[in-house]
Amino acid sequence: MPSIVGVIGGGQLARMMIPAAVALGIEIRVLAETEGSPAALAATQVGDYTDAETVLAFARGVDVVTFDHEHVPQSVLAVLLENGIAVHPSPTALAVAQDKIVMRERLAALGLPVPDWARVENSDELAVFLEAHGGAAVLKTPTGGYDGKGVRVVRSAAEAADWFAAGGPLLVEELVEFRRELAQLIARTPSGEIGVWPVVESVQRDGVCAEVIAPAPGAAGRIADVAADIAVTVARELGVTGVLAVELFETTDDRLLINELAMRPHNTGHWSIDGSRTSQFEQHLRAVLDLPLGATGCHREWSVMVNILGGPGAADENSGLTMVDRYPAAFADQPTVKVHSYNKTPRPGRKVGHVTAIGDDLDEVVYQARASAAFFE
Repeated sequence: MPSIVGVIGGGQLARMMIPAAVALGIEIRVLAETEGSPAALAATQVGDYTDAETVLAFARGVDVVTFDHEHVPQSVLAVLLENGIAVHPSPTALAVAQDKIVMRERLAALGLPVPDWARVENSDELAVFLEAHGGAAVLKTPTGGYDGKGVRVVRSAAEAADWFAAGGPLLVEELVEFRRELAQLIARTPSGEIGVWPVVESVQRDGVCAEVIAPAPGAAGRIADVAADIAVTVARELGVTGVLAVELFETTDDRLLINELAMRPHNTGHWSIDGSRTSQFEQHLRAVLDLPLGATGCHREWSVMVNILGGPGAADENSGLTMVDRYPAAFADQPTVKVHSYNKTPRPGRKVGHVTAIGDDLDEVVYQARASAAFFE
């Protein structure tokens, strides 16, 4: 059985795969972008993931390649396939997550629910869309955007002049009226087995995920069933392997619309490390190795994950403060809350860790998670 997993990208997602790999006795190797990355514990190579020779040299030492992010160029992935390297998710599936216009085209072709959208290449085309959609829309760069970057609300074509000047098409979408944002995580093996976690509610602040509640309150029944059906359809029709996150809008008129896809472990699944029978990181390793998947039930009724944004000393990077400095007070105040540090330098708005609380009283669990996270501000 293949037992060496190679992860391209040395970020916090790769970091959180390491404990799961150690527990399973699976060797994990990481191609990191820089020295001292969050996944430095398993970084066997530091190099440029956009360079085919560098990535191929790394891949030849592992049994299967997977990813911490979706930014590896298709040309590089093609070289891996040409050399018989197993890649999960596959380049064809990953291409849908790499380009938001391609994503919208494929999802629409599958008849899945998405916001009204268009590909626009100039201000005139954007103006036509705005006129047809009440004078406001969401504009996105097709590639490279994350955590609110590459996304803006526009009310005139002039507001997009700088993006059009940079060249290339843009994706424009209707400005959706929604009650809340949800996320459905599932995992799929190359053999086709699928594991589904409960649908969760995510709370965004300034375009960044701040909190996640699992399961999403009031979602049992139709909402949960529809969310799971959408994610399963995406995974099967696109041939996704590994963990898939489908970010959704729950609209004010009771629809679910797909916002984004991520073909890797995802921020909205971090709660599963402490709250689920099988974490998304263990499940991702099982999936890419085509092992039977683990149970996805919850240990307690509720799990709440709060991201630590910025971190101690974020306002002054020369302060020398680290998350460890805050451990005594945080642990004493909230001894049942689990704290996860990503080994990142504090910086305003940066995800440097998260905390998770679990229990059977939602109000109490929310309080515990928020109280713990506050020690790291």
